[in-house]
Amino acid sequence: MRTIKYILFASVLLGFASCNTEEDFNMVEVAEEVPALTAGSADFSNYVAIGASFSAGYTDGALFKAGQQNSFPALLAQQFALAGGGSFNQPLMNDNFGGLLLGGTQIADNRLVFNGKAPVRLQAFVGPVMPTTDILINNPTGPFNNMGVPGAKSFHLVANGYGNVAGVPLGRANPYYARMATSATSSMLADALVQGPTFFTLSEIGGGNDVLAYATSGGVGVDQKGNLDPTTYGSNDITDPNVFAQVMTTAVAGLTANGAKGVIANVPYITNLPYFTTVPFKPLSPTNPSFGPQIPTLNGVFGQLNLVFDFLQVPDRKIVFSQTAASAVVVKDESLTNLSAQITGVLNQSPTFPAFVQSFGLPAQAAPVVANLFGVIYGQARQATAEDLLVLPSSSVIGTVNTSSVAFLMSQGLSQALAGQFSVEGVSLPLEDKWVLTPEEQTLVLNATDAYNATLRAIADANGLAFVDFKAILQQAASTGIKDGNFTLNTKLVTGGLVSLDGIHLTARGYAVMANKFLEAIDATYGSNFIEAKAKVSVGSYPTNYSPALQ
Repeated sequence: MRTIKYILFASVLLGFASCNTEEDFNMVEVAEEVPALTAGSADFSNYVAIGASFSAGYTDGALFKAGQQNSFPALLAQQFALAGGGSFNQPLMNDNFGGLLLGGTQIADNRLVFNGKAPVRLQAFVGPVMPTTDILINNPTGPFNNMGVPGAKSFHLVANGYGNVAGVPLGRANPYYARMATSATSSMLADALVQGPTFFTLSEIGGGNDVLAYATSGGVGVDQKGNLDPTTYGSNDITDPNVFAQVMTTAVAGLTANGAKGVIANVPYITNLPYFTTVPFKPLSPTNPSFGPQIPTLNGVFGQLNLVFDFLQVPDRKIVFSQTAASAVVVKDESLTNLSAQITGVLNQSPTFPAFVQSFGLPAQAAPVVANLFGVIYGQARQATAEDLLVLPSSSVIGTVNTSSVAFLMSQGLSQALAGQFSVEGVSLPLEDKWVLTPEEQTLVLNATDAYNATLRAIADANGLAFVDFKAILQQAASTGIKDGNFTLNTKLVTGGLVSLDGIHLTARGYAVMANKFLEAIDATYGSNFIEAKAKVSVGSYPTNYSPALQ
């Protein structure tokens, strides 16, 4: 391989001491010798990728054919082919709509597209779209070099029957693995090992999903630290680090038993992803015509409640909306002591509360009912702070009227209009825990991630495997941006280029960057020279967004 560089040569003419005219300089082509590509001590003839959604090529909230073809393992396989790598078989979907069917019933949604303002599902932009991939009738033929299974956690690697299609509607099996499994009783690890890989990547199934569902659900789950039985875990729970370590140790021992080499990637701090950093904690603008005119009334209502908070010596729970600057949303923080009974008790003792109730058109006799409602609604309420992370879907909820709350308040005697006023999400009705990842919940995620990463680093070192510090890479992308060739990518939603429209998974260009980071680690560990031999992935050849017209 050769690249051409252009350099300026001074034309030295006999009898002249210097060059003074433009004609004295000539543009000359000089060939830069590039070393021949070598695999070093690695054998890429049978490459198998084991992972979850990142390995599968999941992007824009779905798995679809174009995304799979641009998965980072597929891109790596293309480069490996230049150094003795073999074919690379993936369980491709039938179309580019995204989504899955189970016997004709859709069980996974279509991909996201950008409508010029925000990410929306494909069907919201182009009209009704029915995916054509049905896990009962048209699964591809293996074996598959790409064993990336969206949604899989670490312990699912060794779970027999995780690909049993009969278990999918019961939540006991994974529909994506059901398309790939060699049998109804096989495990992901067994299906990978039977192929006898000579080289492997083990990425993001090593910890990513073990905390991801907990985080994306706003901490609606349990930290299972200390529980060594994953069969008892809920879908949103955080995996015990000891369970994680046992599974990863078993997996790597099996993968390296016959001398295979490989790469392990650690787990990023997922709270750096735009799913958690896009929605501001202060989204309520006084210039918003739906909110600004209501501020005096809201402050009057919360003024009564704030007096109670002062009396109960919890001034940090006071709620005040600014008429000159953006205000924080009101959230329900389940880590706070529930003061429902105390709030109700103080209001019932207040001689001015019946008159306050009458100001809303209710009879004074309704004061005990309203006092009880204040306790129920605001017992764990506070305004959000900069330390809170609002999950991406909350953007479509904040400021809307919660119809379930309206129905409940009407059942307590409030008029529909009044019930609606007290049911505005994030304003008069605290956002539920599922919309907010609180500092306490973030700590659980980060602590588990650190434990997983310590295990992964130790396993990589003990087995002489290459290691990709994906955590550091994402932190850099979230701060200064990450450079590859002529491109600098960051984690801003839609415009950053690295993270796809779902705010979690990478774009095709992001997966290209990831593939190059793997090649750098492989070169450093096994003596290959993909980077030096200019055999890296061309980042600019891959898109950041897929067209809505892509089918």
